[in-house]
Amino acid sequence: MPAFETAELSEAQGEALMLLSTRDGMWAGALLCLAAVLVFALGRFTDVDLVLADAFYDGATGSFPWRDAWLTDIVGHRILKAVLVALALLLIAAAMRGAIWPETMSPLRRLQLQVIACSAVVVPLVISLLKQHSNAHCPWDVTRYGGSQPYVRLFAMLPPGAHPGHCLPAGHASSALWLISLAVLWLPGQRRKAWRAACAAAGLGLMLGWLQQMRGAHFLTHSLWSVCIACGIVLTLVMLLQALRVEQPRECASW
Repeated sequence: MPAFETAELSEAQGEALMLLSTRDGMWAGALLCLAAVLVFALGRFTDVDLVLADAFYDGATGSFPWRDAWLTDIVGHRILKAVLVALALLLIAAAMRGAIWPETMSPLRRLQLQVIACSAVVVPLVISLLKQHSNAHCPWDVTRYGGSQPYVRLFAMLPPGAHPGHCLPAGHASSALWLISLAVLWLPGQRRKAWRAACAAAGLGLMLGWLQQMRGAHFLTHSLWSVCIACGIVLTLVMLLQALRVEQPRECASW
């Protein structure tokens, strides 16, 4: 095959592996930055976190009645998490199969699975690391709800004698938020379905976060921050991995 035909074929294959255009990626990044600003304002300048936590807290007993309930603890915190971890392992195995035996699936499918597998690992990992460096406390640790630590807003300094809470962003929600990456299964051709899939996954993550709020384990903004962070990670992985895959055909063509 002539060199110019090989170059044209490689370029066409590279374009086919573009899940998101650079322009679409920039727009998505801008929207995420706007969402992050809104979440920051919600937590910094409103009392929505306290209002919702107050609704779940029973002042008469000095506890969160849903903390050890079967629905919130056994189902929401244990069973659903185990199911989601098992699903993540299956998709990671599928991505590894495509990497080891690339002839078993198309380049586009391999790229999609790579994004999903990386998201299943990176989203929970990054959120867990961020938690370890946050000052924010969980509701059940705050003095307002029977704990011993002060309520501190995002980026506010801890008062003397207080200890970091390591509770923001919401870790449990991240066990579902990596599912946002499943939207790539409908890219690049079916954007609306991809958008719906991403929204459904974000909704599932927020539902798990809500169950944790009922238990007194998190405030609302903790879960909202997890959604923003997960979306940012998935978007970054999409742009990075597709860029790496596009460069490979071009390097081969240069030979």
